[in-house]
Amino acid sequence: MIVEKVFKFSLELIPFTEALRNAGKYEMSVQLFKSGTSIGANVFESQSAESKQDFIHKLKIASKESEETKYWLKLCAALKAYPKPNKDLLSELIEIQKILASIISTSKRN
Repeated sequence: MIVEKVFKFSLELIPFTEALRNAGKYEMSVQLFKSGTSIGANVFESQSAESKQDFIHKLKIASKESEETKYWLKLCAALKAYPKPNKDLLSELIEIQKILASIISTSKRN
């Protein structure tokens, strides 16, 4: 489930980063693209983790990247001269964060 969610999120995020780039907001576009797609890359990488600790570590990185991505999205939403992110993008990110937190917590307990 999380694998599909993060992939879908990246598919929605990429056009937004392209809109930022087209608006001349290159730095924000690059930062958001890197942190946002890194969430999925780390979740995908966790699927072939070498150990439980490695699995948890990859998901923690994904969680940290999601926090950075939320920061950039909120900045874009707050800045008047910037394209605004779709509200679904932020809500989807928050849902991903909750799922990641749950998986990490459960994995640590087991």
